[in-house]
Amino acid sequence: MGDQAVTPKRVVCCIGDVHGFLSKLQNLWSNLETLIDPLAFQSALIIFLGDYCDRGPDTRKVIDFLISLPSRYPNQTHVFLCGNHDLAFAAFVGLLPPPPDGSPFSGTWKEFDQNEEREGWYKGPGYESMHLQGRRWAGSIKDRSNHAKGMEYKGSIYDAGPTFESYGVPHGSADLVKAVPDDHKKFLADLVWVHEEDSVWIELPEGRKCCKLIAVHAGLERGKGVEEQLKFLKAKDTRISKVECLSGRKNVWDIPQVV
Repeated sequence: MGDQAVTPKRVVCCIGDVHGFLSKLQNLWSNLETLIDPLAFQSALIIFLGDYCDRGPDTRKVIDFLISLPSRYPNQTHVFLCGNHDLAFAAFVGLLPPPPDGSPFSGTWKEFDQNEEREGWYKGPGYESMHLQGRRWAGSIKDRSNHAKGMEYKGSIYDAGPTFESYGVPHGSADLVKAVPDDHKKFLADLVWVHEEDSVWIELPEGRKCCKLIAVHAGLERGKGVEEQLKFLKAKDTRISKVECLSGRKNVWDIPQVV
């Protein structure tokens, strides 16, 4: 009991998909500052779970906001995870690490090539050496109706149009590579695919419980060994066409039910 009494509590906040909505991110951040004890907030661990870009109008400003946090809150710890949208953005602007076996990124196309025409994969400058997800991200989908969500796609299947526009270039333009500032490129290149944190206390109906936290954008896959998945995610293995832990919907643990 004595050790527990003197062990300082550290607040851990996990923040989900921002998707280019700066005002919502700013409101959320203000709410955290208001609701959390000021000293605790100043030393908090803040884990952003990925998907900073696409859909909303302010991807560029969202990334500016995130980049500014370490200097504005120097006693906080910030973790920026990679989401599937961020991976695709990074793929288009050439920021993914090369496949560890030396294979070309074009090797990622074959598994899903039956979808190329429907999704209108990018075929502009540089496509020959681009990872599949970069081509899908900057592509132009033929059927603009997203029937699952009851809305129109914004440029591509990733809704990447607003991201291009936030950097001042039209959707699908190769000029995005030059338009993205160097500090944004570093941010995208440095995104981690998984983060582990020991001894995190969570409140459950039956009481407090100390857990190991594994943070990943979509979730770990069911039916696969945890250690095997962690090794793959830490390596950022880009031989894979689609990283299920970043993109999975039905095959990852504890996926929230769609209401």
